[in-house]
Amino acid sequence: MNNKVLSQLYEFVSPSKRDLLEHISSERTKYLTVVLEDIVKEFNSSAVLRSCDCFGVQELNIIAENQEFEVQRDIAKGSSNWVDVRNYSGNDSPGTKCLSDLKSKGYKVIATSPHAEKTIDEIDINQPIALVFGTERDGISENIISHTDELVKIPMYGFTESFNISVSVALILNQLRNRLEASDLEWKLTEEEQTNLKIQWCTGIIRNGKEVEAEIRRRILEKE
Repeated sequence: MNNKVLSQLYEFVSPSKRDLLEHISSERTKYLTVVLEDIVKEFNSSAVLRSCDCFGVQELNIIAENQEFEVQRDIAKGSSNWVDVRNYSGNDSPGTKCLSDLKSKGYKVIATSPHAEKTIDEIDINQPIALVFGTERDGISENIISHTDELVKIPMYGFTESFNISVSVALILNQLRNRLEASDLEWKLTEEEQTNLKIQWCTGIIRNGKEVEAEIRRRILEKE
């Protein structure tokens, strides 16, 4: 049914936009995902969101136990329209809930720390990876570290101990994306996932998209 829905939604989208949706969805992945814990500065979290889109990472997870997440639009450059943001907030251990959810989906949870022994070059990519990044000043909380599977660091050669968080995310995603591209792993979205994503994107760019989709589904069901 979803293929029929997408075909009819495409009638409301220009040919050039359809080609773009087809191409970009084919390069999307959930094999890698990013987790941000209580990022204080909005421009940092928005820059990470933008990097996720640029590297084809479809999901960004936000742990907002002490700090709300808001998109700074001039930094994100519209990436919030294309990346799925999953918020974990409240006082009932949202960080633990986030990592538990990811592990139940088969992710290996890897946190970054300048004090880790292993480097990003040593990350095993044979399992889906969730990369966790902490606050700008204090890094990842002890609670989150206790629930991670592995700690890694980015090699650095200067006096400063760490990169800016948005730079760290971009560096690691670039490295891992390149390794996945060179591998035989099935790390991109399935055809069904791509179809669902294109429907989601279409309803976002079409005027009254959700209503249009609902009407299309109603008519298809009537014919069936």
